[in-house]
Amino acid sequence: MSKIPHVLSLALVYAIFCASSISGQDESWQLGPFVKQDAVNPIMGPLNYTTFFCPIRQEAVNWEKKDIFNPGAILKDGKVHILYRAEDDVGLYNGTSRIGLAISMDGVNFQRYPLPVFYPQNDSFAIHEWEGGCEDPRIVEFNSTYVMTYTGYDGDLARLMVATSTDLITWTKHGSVFAEAEGGQFVEMWSKSGSIVTRVSEKGKQEAVRLNGVFWMYWGETSIFAATSDDLVNWIPVTDPNGTENEFNLTAIFEPREGKFDSDIVEPGPPAILTERGIVFVYNSRNLDPLSGGDSNLPRGTYSAGQVLLNATNPIQVLSRLENYFFTPEKDYEVIGQVNNVVFLQGLVSFNGSWYLYYGTADSKIALAIIE
Repeated sequence: MSKIPHVLSLALVYAIFCASSISGQDESWQLGPFVKQDAVNPIMGPLNYTTFFCPIRQEAVNWEKKDIFNPGAILKDGKVHILYRAEDDVGLYNGTSRIGLAISMDGVNFQRYPLPVFYPQNDSFAIHEWEGGCEDPRIVEFNSTYVMTYTGYDGDLARLMVATSTDLITWTKHGSVFAEAEGGQFVEMWSKSGSIVTRVSEKGKQEAVRLNGVFWMYWGETSIFAATSDDLVNWIPVTDPNGTENEFNLTAIFEPREGKFDSDIVEPGPPAILTERGIVFVYNSRNLDPLSGGDSNLPRGTYSAGQVLLNATNPIQVLSRLENYFFTPEKDYEVIGQVNNVVFLQGLVSFNGSWYLYYGTADSKIALAIIE
């Protein structure tokens, strides 16, 4: 394999520097520290006046009335673009999810498109997207094409899906990321949250990068799994033919830990980033009840975030993992909402010489944190 690319600016060097923890473990590879922008947070919330004619319901709906949250983010034309999950307030599931687009010159103040740019339609993909909707977009770029992984939810099963675009507005759906793998046997398993490995270009763009000749993606929820691809659309899960950990013999990269903030589930955050030290991977997690093996310092169900460093030459090998969360609900807008005590990190861009982190708060609004 060729040499891992050097990080290209002092600002980015600083972005991966943070003091070692009190445990003495070397954690200087991690991103941070991030400062929540309380003066402006939450930067976006639901709107009760934007309407959209739903092609399936055949009626107008207030498509972002109930809640907006879990944004993906990318730099385009020198501006921050976020793709965010928006819920209406109708239907069996008290809200179908669609994906909206907002653009900012300064990374703080956003102008929204009045209509969703991605949503369930009367097409062959509706069977996997209706009526739960299209959820939790993550976005990367490669060769001037934008690749979005998202969750299609039919109300019963979550499936990791993929779509592509050249302008972030008009999208081509490709269906399940695993549609072509092993005869489609992975399509009917619970799958979500695809974090594709990227590197930062000279212009600050996060572009998908090949490692050992293929693209890599981390995904999952009960554990963190991996998959590889030649084209960023069709993915093959990494499996162990001798494995017995799960029905599909998926190789677990890492799992929840008893007694810690990530004791219940672990789930990918923003696209992972290739650095000089390895692959820095931010993940979201949920805490068990403290009486049942959770972190006693956090309420049951709290979503906090951790970080892992993986080997760039062997992307399924964990080199280091933070012992404690680096991001957790503390503010009123993070503690109270549709689901209390949630910070869900999903959008991360290199912008203005720093890192801008966009995240969902209590499954209700969108907030911002910056390395200052």
